[in-house]
Amino acid sequence: MVAANFDGVVEAVRYTEDGKVDLVRVYERIGPAFTDRLILNRSQFIQRLKSGKRFVTGERKPYLAGSFEVGQAVNLVKFNGSELLVVNQQVGEKDNLQGVPQF
Repeated sequence: MVAANFDGVVEAVRYTEDGKVDLVRVYERIGPAFTDRLILNRSQFIQRLKSGKRFVTGERKPYLAGSFEVGQAVNLVKFNGSELLVVNQQVGEKDNLQGVPQF
């Protein structure tokens, strides 16, 4: 995936006991560069997705600054009246950022 196709990379996630994303650890694009690691809570992350930013799963390549091994797109979907964070439209009863390590 070309860097211009996304605005941020989710590298790790923390879930609540009921299966919702509590925190995400991300790198976010600012112009041509990326931030250091940021910790966003659920509402901050959802707000970024609603504003049109596109996030993918992945991790930073060691010693290569703004280069990433990227995975799947993160989507915000509505299911049974609630908003869920999922990768590639894999909708279930709870958030599912499959393949993203937990911290």
